[in-house]
Amino acid sequence: MAVQIVPIEVKHIESFRRALDQVARERKYLAMLEAPPLEKVSAFVLDNIANRHSQFVAVDDDVVVGWCDVLPKERPVYRHCGVLGIGVVASWRGKGHGRALLSATLSYAARQGLVRIELMVRGDNIRAVSLYQRAGFETEGVLRDAARVDGKYYDLFLMSLIDRTNALPE
Repeated sequence: MAVQIVPIEVKHIESFRRALDQVARERKYLAMLEAPPLEKVSAFVLDNIANRHSQFVAVDDDVVVGWCDVLPKERPVYRHCGVLGIGVVASWRGKGHGRALLSATLSYAARQGLVRIELMVRGDNIRAVSLYQRAGFETEGVLRDAARVDGKYYDLFLMSLIDRTNALPE
């Protein structure tokens, strides 16, 4: 079966957690070094589903091999902004799944009225930076030595995609 990009569902929670854990344990791509416990991941996904937040997964026969989400900020003055998170399991990278996940997630977030999508990415993650740039993200700044893994410091790029045509009427 071909990989499908679909909105996350309850049936994906355990598989999503496994994928999240695999990518986190690579210690290169996420702001966590392992996935949270299943209960926390479950609460996170259920909240996203209940609030209709933009969260998509790439699935192969219902096994999650990647994900992308855009979560709106909570404070009223920032509600037009969302924060993007994405990951693809190592053996599934380089096949266009990240690009497809990003496209589906951004499209949904735009329909939800999000004008500004932002993210932070390690400066040495060239493939991700390139993916974001191709999608229209621009680098706004560099947070020097903002991440530390195994005693080594890494710069983070703050990137954003802004489209005011997504704004919903107030």
